[in-house]
Parts: sequence; structure tokens; C-alpha cells
Amino acid sequence: MLGLKASILREVRRLGSRRIYICAMVLVPMLCALFFVSLLEPGLPLKTPVAVVDLDHSTMSRKVTRTLDALETIDVSERIESYDKALDRVRIGEIYGFFVIPANFEADALGGRTPTLEYYSNMTYFVPGTLAFKGFKTVAVTTTGGLVTATLVSAGADPAMVGSLIQPMTVQEHPLGNPWLSYSIYLCPSFIYGVLALMIFLTTAFAITMEIKNGTSPQWLATAHGRMSVALAGKLLPHTVIFSVVGFGIMSLLWGYCHFPVAGSLWWMALALLLFVMACQAMALFVVSVFPNPRLSFSVLSLLGILSFSLTGFSFPVQSMYGALAIFSYAIPVRYLFLIYVSDVLNGWPIYYARLYYVALILFVPIGCTLAWRLKKACLKPVYVP
Repeated sequence: MLGLKASILREVRRLGSRRIYICAMVLVPMLCALFFVSLLEPGLPLKTPVAVVDLDHSTMSRKVTRTLDALETIDVSERIESYDKALDRVRIGEIYGFFVIPANFEADALGGRTPTLEYYSNMTYFVPGTLAFKGFKTVAVTTTGGLVTATLVSAGADPAMVGSLIQPMTVQEHPLGNPWLSYSIYLCPSFIYGVLALMIFLTTAFAITMEIKNGTSPQWLATAHGRMSVALAGKLLPHTVIFSVVGFGIMSLLWGYCHFPVAGSLWWMALALLLFVMACQAMALFVVSVFPNPRLSFSVLSLLGILSFSLTGFSFPVQSMYGALAIFSYAIPVRYLFLIYVSDVLNGWPIYYARLYYVALILFVPIGCTLAWRLKKACLKPVYVP
């Protein structure tokens, strides 16, 4: 206990001696939280830029263009004269899709020759691509239904009967957990805690590898009476407290100030957050034990932290990924925090259904310490390789 207390006091002094710790552990996560909250404040991305390729230039084609531009999520920013030019705009990222109205569209529609409406959306950017696809499909289906209705009525059919044939039933949607379809409620916690995980990775690696780089690691071990477990506990416990407090502050911002909906209990989310901080530290410890070098450990952990935004299911479902990639999502702690958030806070399910996610977060700690003996060898004889 004396060694643990001395190690904690030593680390507290180191934290106070360098402003980079305060910046990485407090300022960056909180500023990112404010950034994402303000960026996604509308709740749903509006006015996705798209283009219309009108090859008909008729009254009916202009009506279709106006209908498309009237959608809340679509902004017809360009009217292009050819398919190739529209495709070039998509490739350079100026638009996220385009809607093609074929030549002789009005004549073929009125003549009963079933013209074809085509639309293309760039699904490389999942959210704007999906919004563009949804808007295009809505306009295409609406236009098709209007043409069929006009054709049948002109042929002498009863308008009421035609309406029941075109739309035999009315569908009412009631989304669970997020009835407002707000992207802010879904994405803000995911991205903010993803940034927090990245900062935990880097700060943990920095704190340990700087001991080796500066040649102070033997003193660090001596303070803990030569026991690596005590040295690691003394170094990481102050980090755990600071990151947990920052995480609780983010919770207060999201569910206190922004009033995000809570269907379950935030106490379970707070427990998950504490385990999440420890799991991220354990994962960083494992990488540092394999690569006890600042440059290599920073590179590996930065890659894992950045990939966690795409591999853990925030913006693209894991079930739709290639198997070789999807398996890595279960090796990243933020994945389990995300699943707990969806299960407990959004859906309000009993904690029984999230029990395995808590167990997974707990298992990161012993797994991360398995190579501590290798890190101890590097600390006893510190060799810095630039």
C-alpha cells in the first residue's frame, strides 16, 4: 500500500507538471462534445446537395424537379445536361447523387409507354447517401403513382377505386427509442465517446512510454518496490479518475443540458462508462507492452481509435460488413459501450439483456495485463529507439 500511495502521488505530480495532460484528458474531449452537440443540433441533416439530369425539359419533368427540390432533406443544387457530368460531380464530392429524367419522358408517360426514371446515390458517405436515396425513391414512387392514376382515370376508371388500387393501405411508422428520427440522439454519444476512447489510448501510451523514453522507468518501478502491478495501478488510477469525471461531465451535457431521451437508467450507463475507461486503458497497456516505443504504440493506437468510428457500427451496421472486418469490431471497447447505450438508454431494456457487454468490458482488464511482464523488462532496461 505504501508503494501504491507513492506511485499515485508521483503520477499526480507528473500530471500537474505538463499541460499536455490537461489538454488531452479534459479540453479535447469536452471541446469535441460541444462541437458534435452544436453540429448535430438540428437532429437531422437537411438539404443534401444533389443534381437533376433533365433530358426532357418538359412541363412534367420540371414538375418532378420542383417536387424533388421541395423535400426537406434534398437540395437540388445543380441541373446538369448529361449523365457523365453528373457522375463526375459525384466522384469529386460536390453532390451525393443525381436524378435522371429521360428524354421524351412526358410524351412516353402520356402515351402509356412506361418511361424509366433513374437515380444514383453515393453510398460511400452513408448518411447523406441514404438521405439522397430515400428522397429519390419517394419522388420516383410518387411520380409513378400519379402517372398510373392519370392513365386509369383518363381510361374511364373511378378515381376513388384507382386511389385504393394504387395505395391499398396506409402505413404508420412509430420508431422506437428515437421517435423524432434525430441523428443527434444517436450519433452524438457514439462519436463523443469514440473521441474519448482515442484520447484514453494516446494518454495512457504517452504516460508509460515517456518513462521509457526519458529513462525514468527504473525510478517508477522503484517507487512501487519493484512490483509492476503496483506501478501500473499507481500510474493509471489518477487517469481513471480524471477520464471518468470527464465522461460523467459529458453525460451531464447530453442528458442533462441537451435533454436527450432516457428510456432506462443512467446509473447503469455510468457503470458502463467507468468500465469503458478501464477497458480502454487496458487495451492501450496491451499495445504498449507489445510495442514499448512511443512512435509505434502511438501509431497502432491511433489506427485503432480512428477505425473504431467505422468498425463499431456507429454509421454502418456490423452485420452488413465483410466477416474479416466485422470480427475486429468486437475487439474494441467502444463497441460495447455503444451497445449498452442502445440497449439501456435508447430502448430501456432490462439490464439482463446487456449483461454480456458488461462482462466483455470487464474482461479487457485482465487481458490487457497479460504482457505486463514484457513491459517490466523494457522498463528495467529502458532503450529508446527514435
